[in-house]
Amino acid sequence: MVDLKENIQFIKGVGPARVKLLNKLNIFTLEDIITYFPRDYEDRGIYKKINELNVGDIACFKAVAISKPTVARIKKNMTITKVIVRDETGSALLTWFNQDYVKNQIYGAEEYTFYGKVQKKIGDRVEISAPIFDKEGENKNTGKIIPLYPLTNGMTQNVIRGIIENALKLCDNSFEDFLPDWILKEYDICNLSFAINNIHFPEESKDFLKARKRVAFQELLILQLGLLNLKERGKIEDIGISFDKNENIEEFLNTLPFKLTNAQMRAWNEIKKDMESNKAMNRLVQGDVGSGKTIVACMAMYKAVKNGYQASMMAPTAILATQHYENISKLLEPFGIKCALFTSALTKKQKEQLLQQLKNGEIDIAIGTHALIEENIEFKNVGLVITDEQHRFGVRQRSKLSSKGEKVDTLVMTATPIPRTLALILYGDLDISIIDELPPGRQKIDTYAVKKNMENRINDFIRKEIKSGRQAYIVCPLVEESDLSDLKSVEAMFEHYKNVFPDLKVEFLHGKMKNKEKDEIMSTFKDGKIDILISTTVIEVGVDVPNATLMIVENAERFGLAQLHQLRGRVGRGKYKSYCILKYDSNSDIVKQRMNIMQETNDGFVISEEDLKLRGPGDFFGTMQHGVPEFKVANLFTDMDILKEAQECSKKLLANDPLLKMPENAGIKAKIADLFSEKLEL
Repeated sequence: MVDLKENIQFIKGVGPARVKLLNKLNIFTLEDIITYFPRDYEDRGIYKKINELNVGDIACFKAVAISKPTVARIKKNMTITKVIVRDETGSALLTWFNQDYVKNQIYGAEEYTFYGKVQKKIGDRVEISAPIFDKEGENKNTGKIIPLYPLTNGMTQNVIRGIIENALKLCDNSFEDFLPDWILKEYDICNLSFAINNIHFPEESKDFLKARKRVAFQELLILQLGLLNLKERGKIEDIGISFDKNENIEEFLNTLPFKLTNAQMRAWNEIKKDMESNKAMNRLVQGDVGSGKTIVACMAMYKAVKNGYQASMMAPTAILATQHYENISKLLEPFGIKCALFTSALTKKQKEQLLQQLKNGEIDIAIGTHALIEENIEFKNVGLVITDEQHRFGVRQRSKLSSKGEKVDTLVMTATPIPRTLALILYGDLDISIIDELPPGRQKIDTYAVKKNMENRINDFIRKEIKSGRQAYIVCPLVEESDLSDLKSVEAMFEHYKNVFPDLKVEFLHGKMKNKEKDEIMSTFKDGKIDILISTTVIEVGVDVPNATLMIVENAERFGLAQLHQLRGRVGRGKYKSYCILKYDSNSDIVKQRMNIMQETNDGFVISEEDLKLRGPGDFFGTMQHGVPEFKVANLFTDMDILKEAQECSKKLLANDPLLKMPENAGIKAKIADLFSEKLEL
């Protein structure tokens, strides 16, 4: 049997340069490449006659070249290759720009199969630009269902398809199926070899559907089994801290300059009940941007400290951790509660001093980044651990923080609203509290979706806001410019806006920068020393900048609605009127629907529902996984039927073999451990 951990460099067609490109796509082994599934498919098996083709049609047709192609130079760096082809019903003018090689691949009086989109039609003659073609008798690029893969700059669809074909030949259907036969039969699931081959190169759509069901089923089954296991482990280890009921929370609430909303009080009462029971709390607080989750977390920390325990709060970035530290210490230190900030920016001496104070119990609340889960972090008696923006952390990181104490209560928070049914699936190991009400006085952010022909008006509006003393974010989907895409990149957009606004301070930020560099830029922006910040979605979860009133998203059609909603939540944090401008470049009805939703509502829960409804089954990569590993195929909205089967199957499996010790379940057990990146105690 072939070793799936074999390095990709041994696959035919993969040289040193291609190894580097594949590594950029997180493909390192034979297993990685065969599970690098298509993002979409084109059915190039639909044939038409030329006279049946209409403008906008994308189809295959067979035709004979009237003569050899001609090549003409139309500009210094541009050539156009033309050929006229004909079938018994009409003719077609085919053109290719800067593809001179075509003249050596098409010969007069020979038949070819062409696939392309009709640009024009005059009488019985059509015009098609850059069609794909095969010589008669071949079907490498036409006449079948063709997979389309996510790419990186320098990689083409033909190249990656060829590598995957060679990888599958190398495997020769020798995939060891980890699902027992009874599952395959009971749930009408195909075997793994059929699934892997047909999810890449299906001959018919029914073969693809079978393959897709298999992969989606196994992804959802492994997820469900892992989460059920975590929940069961929680029950076994359930005896936790029973916090006292009389910590006088009213004393804290009376110092706040505002009154809590009903939703905040409901969430607090659920947390309070958990903390006062003798079972360890495992609760998720889910609330929209600005709904007041931090205050509720603050109340839980107050309760823990007043009961003689320490608390800990972990955030995904140093700048967000610093913001939490500043806000929480301001609220709690008047009550004699000492807070400390733990980030990688600490000097060795500062860190040693804080570590000693934490171990001695002199520090009541530790707030920080991933630094909090380092081995040298020791608490005297931590009783409550909180993770903020849960989808930025894996299950493993969350459990590492919890392991810093004995039977601690755990609270996790997310500002990404998802429908409750899906939250129950994604956070299967947690109880859920939802804060679905914004505090009074929170300003509505006006949202406008516009096409790129509004560029000058938008720039005038940016200048007007900045001249009024405000600041702006501009978010792009890419970091570097790519020949494969016309999406706006951060670096290109930075140069563009420096030219548009030469008198303003423009800076850029993206995820490939070092953390220290990102934090410095974000701090400078917060201090008002940057007018326009060009960024990727790295600012989606970020610091509050009350003076930033303008969020502009380039190529908004490339983002999920939930993500757009998160980005919009970066503005409107202060007293000034704020705006979100979504620039999109598409005439698709779906895109227009999505943009309308963003303009019509600021309710994150409504947006997340609509986002999932609008995602088709072909969108394999759209759903954010909020703290569990990403699915490659499964879609939590369109695959509800498969999910129900997977849930039923997982319960049957655990009823018969609670610890998955039977030999037939060994493969499933290994997959669960891989998915959660830890050896679960099954």
